[in-house]
Amino acid sequence: MDRNWDELLQELRVTQTGAQILTGFLLTIPFQQRFGDLDAYQQDLYLVLVVLAALATALIVAPVSVHRVLFRKRMKPELVDAGNVLARAGLAVLGLALAGSASFVFDVVLDRTAGYVVGAVGLAVLAVCWWLLPVALVRAKARD
Repeated sequence: MDRNWDELLQELRVTQTGAQILTGFLLTIPFQQRFGDLDAYQQDLYLVLVVLAALATALIVAPVSVHRVLFRKRMKPELVDAGNVLARAGLAVLGLALAGSASFVFDVVLDRTAGYVVGAVGLAVLAVCWWLLPVALVRAKARD
């Protein structure tokens, strides 16, 4: 369990930084000159992205808080299980925030169609890399 917890923490260090940078970037957008030029769809998408980025950050950081609460309570298996669930949920929400952010930028810079295409491609790439590839590796290993 100690090894599992250490591996989870290493993974979370990478994702925490990315989620926090994305959240910070999104929080600066309303203070840009062009923010007032956004149409209703872009404003709604932006607000959804802020919520997703904040939720992803909260979920990815949550295992640290859980660890603090469970510290020295001899609950390492429960800690690792809870951390795994929180990290997986955080990655799923972060994936939505990443694809949505790319969609938002392309929508603002080019047009709505480009935003939809980039968002869909982004979701597809993330689904392949973050879900389908690991599933395929497990299945390939099971056949050995």
